Parts: sequence; structure tokens; C-alpha cells
Amino acid sequence: MALKPTIYKFRIALSDMDRDYYDSLNLTVAQHPSETLERMMARILAYCLNAQLDLALTKGLSTADEPDIWVRTPDEQTSLWIEIGEPDPERIKKATRLADEVKVYSFNTKSSVWYQQAKSKLEQLNVQVYQFDWSHITDLASLVDRTMDLSVTIADQSAYIATAKGECQIPWEELQRR
Repeated sequence: MALKPTIYKFRIALSDMDRDYYDSLNLTVAQHPSETLERMMARILAYCLNAQLDLALTKGLSTADEPDIWVRTPDEQTSLWIEIGEPDPERIKKATRLADEVKVYSFNTKSSVWYQQAKSKLEQLNVQVYQFDWSHITDLASLVDRTMDLSVTIADQSAYIATAKGECQIPWEELQRR
């Protein structure tokens, strides 16, 4: 018998000072049985950093042909493809053929090693690569409840997140710009 995903509900008050984007988001997120809380929260943070009309979480780990997050146009074209983690450069290369814009958000303890090993291939591609610090992502994961309200304020390459259980700050580093 296959394990079922765990469902989380997030109500997010988003203030992105860098983009002058303000929104109230209601997300229902299915955590795949093999997905860690840290990865799920990196997905939520990447969603907040890219919030816009038609942005959607996909089936993620359960569907190999889709990114973690995307924007699809009415004619079924992909305008934005977002990967979470440390994907194979060949997967990113394929994504750059399928989408107008591709972003990667890495977050693991080995993100720096992954990027150094993939750097020569990634630099040839039209992709933006960002890195969240693992310790900050674990701080965020420690605040998770199955249903929760979050206040997310983004400014100067850092997200300030407040929940009923506590607060944390997550900076990120831009490793590669298109």
C-alpha cells in the first residue's frame, strides 16, 4: 500500500518590498511521503519569492516531467519553471527549452558542492540559481504546523517570516543570474 501525502494549509500575508508586490495567499500543499519538511518549506519560500498571477505548485516529486512550481499560459506554454533542490544540469537544460524563464532554489547542506560541480554546465544555460542556507531552512521547518498563518516580508535578499510558534529570517545568495 502506497503512502499518502500529508496535507498542509498555509495562509500567507505576503509583503515583497523588492518588487512592490503585496498579496494574501491561501496554499494547500501536499507533502510527498519522501519529501522533508525543509524541502517543502523551501518550496513555499520560492513560491512567495515569485508570487504572481497564475503561479502554481505542481505535483512535484510525484511527476518527473514537471517542475516544483510553474506559471502556465492559457495556451499551455510554460513561462516560468522553478526547481527546488539540486537538479541534474540535464534537467535544467530541458527546462530551458520548455520555459521562457528557469529558476533553481537550492537549500541542502551540499548545495555549494552541487553548484561547484554543475557550474560549468549551468553557466551555459539561461537559468537563475539561488541558494538558501540550510540552517535557516531548518529554523523555518521547526515552525511548521499542519494549518498555519504566516507573515512573510521580503526585502534585500532576505525573507522575514513570523508564525504563531516564532519567527525566523532566511537570507539567500544569488549564485547565477541569466
